[in-house]
Amino acid sequence: MSASIITFAVQEEPPQRLDKALSRDVPESAALSRTRIAKLLEAGSVTIDGIVQRDPKAKVQEGAEVAITVEEATESHIEPEDIPLDVVYEDDDLIVVNKPAGMVVHPAPGTPSGTLVNALLHHFGGKLSGVGGSKRPGIVHRIDKDTSGLLVVAKSDAAHHGLAAQFAAHTAERAYLAVTHGVPEASDPRLRGIRGASFETGGILKMTTQLARHKFDRQKQAVLFGKGRHAVTRAKLVERFGNPACLALVECRLETGRTHQIRVHMAHAGHGLLGDPTYGGRRKLPAKALSQAGLDAARGFDRQALHAALLGFEHPISGEMMRFEAELPEDMAQLLQYLRE
Repeated sequence: MSASIITFAVQEEPPQRLDKALSRDVPESAALSRTRIAKLLEAGSVTIDGIVQRDPKAKVQEGAEVAITVEEATESHIEPEDIPLDVVYEDDDLIVVNKPAGMVVHPAPGTPSGTLVNALLHHFGGKLSGVGGSKRPGIVHRIDKDTSGLLVVAKSDAAHHGLAAQFAAHTAERAYLAVTHGVPEASDPRLRGIRGASFETGGILKMTTQLARHKFDRQKQAVLFGKGRHAVTRAKLVERFGNPACLALVECRLETGRTHQIRVHMAHAGHGLLGDPTYGGRRKLPAKALSQAGLDAARGFDRQALHAALLGFEHPISGEMMRFEAELPEDMAQLLQYLRE
């Protein structure tokens, strides 16, 4: 197996830990994340002044000569599958796809096949430089199985590194369309009494909490305060449905991107997503507020009504600003049509 060797010198005032120093000073063109560097250290692929170093906590001196051996990417253990994809954009570095509801993004013990990654491996047909030492797509962010919409996936280490940095810094633009129970608007005094909820200019609901795995149900996330991962969601009312209004179309924008974030935050606000089986989206609807067609459509909607409609980011290689939009899938578009009757 062929390999490349990356050489460089440790710069002034290096961090106390070797892995941090290497992550700081490795040439940007190498596109090695700190996680990848840690794995290369463990594998004995890093030498400092000619001596193999495996300890990520070791100290390193300014001027030390570093050599990192990076083997050619190995074949992925994940099987390619001929599954149709809705490709919105693709170049040598990345691909943007419009994922259908019902498709899992990455294989897991319960879903080893039929995933987006299986489909992408077939789509690429072996023409993939590799991410993290393996010839696999670089999943930068995910959306839930039963959420539809836009995802960007890296095709190389350099693209993965650049995209991951943007998502970590919360500079990527992401907007979702959701149908919620009730109407989240600033005139509702109940919302102003909910911990973590506030309103910004334009009547935008801002949810600021911590999120962590639920104490008793490990498949769920829970809102916490004082511990967990910081999470911020903004929700803007787009349209009301019913007389009196009992459902709403809302645009949700993510500042952070935690597991189930929109679903958990909207449920915490008392405006769970229609059809959400996990976070109380199957509430009873008032029989006379909607037309019979609208009522039937809402009651029969069998997934969380959530669609990743907009995705924007800086191209990790060219620096070009990119922005993509995906129309509502047929089931959500038809739902709105009935609700408007």
